[in-house]
Amino acid sequence: MGATRRCMVILGVLFALFMSSTSAQSCSKYNFASNKVFSACSDLPYLNSYLHWTYSPSSQSLEIAFRRLGTSSSRWVSWAINPTSQGMVGSQALVAFQKSDGTMRAYTSPIKSYQTGLQEGDLSFPVSDLSATYSNNEMIVYATLKLQNSSSTLNQVWQEGPLSNDSPGMHPTTGPNVQSMGTLNLLSGESKTTAGASSSKLKAKNIHGVLNAVSWGILMPLGAIIARYVKEFPLADPAWFYLHVTCQLSAFILGVAGFGTGLRLGSQSPGVTYAVHRGLGIALFTLALVQVSALLIRPKKDHKWRSYWNCYHYLVGYGILGISIANIFKGLDILSPEKKWKRAYIGILVTLASLALVLEVIVWFLKRSKRSAGADKSSHGTNGTNGLNGYGGRKPETV
Repeated sequence: MGATRRCMVILGVLFALFMSSTSAQSCSKYNFASNKVFSACSDLPYLNSYLHWTYSPSSQSLEIAFRRLGTSSSRWVSWAINPTSQGMVGSQALVAFQKSDGTMRAYTSPIKSYQTGLQEGDLSFPVSDLSATYSNNEMIVYATLKLQNSSSTLNQVWQEGPLSNDSPGMHPTTGPNVQSMGTLNLLSGESKTTAGASSSKLKAKNIHGVLNAVSWGILMPLGAIIARYVKEFPLADPAWFYLHVTCQLSAFILGVAGFGTGLRLGSQSPGVTYAVHRGLGIALFTLALVQVSALLIRPKKDHKWRSYWNCYHYLVGYGILGISIANIFKGLDILSPEKKWKRAYIGILVTLASLALVLEVIVWFLKRSKRSAGADKSSHGTNGTNGLNGYGGRKPETV
């Protein structure tokens, strides 16, 4: 009962972390290094992007900051308004990138065709205070726009692509790069893509990531540590077994939920494929399903096949741990959250590894003490027998 209660406490703490982390990437939590403050923001559903703005209906003035996370100095970013229709052609774009000499370039570019090279040119509305920054794999474009119509809803397009000799190159024509457009209501803050998706998709990605990180990346290693080390303590038997099973089954249930959200995200994103992440996820789910199913045929301790079952259980279990951790880091690279979340998970792994190392040393000393005690007992018993009657335990010969 005590073991189960401890595991439930752990699950409660992890659930609280889960609930707080689902909004970890919310634009409302962001603080600009320049101390700029905006009245509204939107978590854009594609390309790990965010838009912050302050809108004055009376003056038709729109001050914006467009943020693109997880980018590099070899990429360009752009945010645009299309005054006439939804889509790329006709967009009035703000473009930014870091030049090879380390300086930033930010300029305006009207998009007149699909074959655009993002050439510099004037927009259909005035733009002032245009600038850009790049730091910690995050590029931000700042500008103030003087809008020409009275509508508070505008068509927006955001994009990113490669650089070639300090010139923007062609962006990908599949996946999120062709989905990153929609409408934005400057007053209500509602953001929708042309397909009708909203920022709820980004929240679904966060839920998918947190479920898998907590299940495969934290609970599963914790259960393995319990099985390997806690069982060596006599007072922990059989509580260690129930604690181990509780943690692993909880991890499996949360993992199934995470796997399901991943499948749903995939079905909602035609043309978007993360082959390695998906392949590792399928392999992980398959191995975990086999591992759980094998519990139904676990031989008894004295059965001749038990040693073979144990060997299989250990190999598959450690294989699951390795794939889990690798795929979690792969998922973090895809989501590109703030660095503190990746560091937090690394910190958790270091803590678990340190705990395992400490327990490894303690268990080693325990086993050594047991062997020493057994050897002393055996030696004492032998000496006592050899001393019987002064003849080494043998009866004297009769004449």
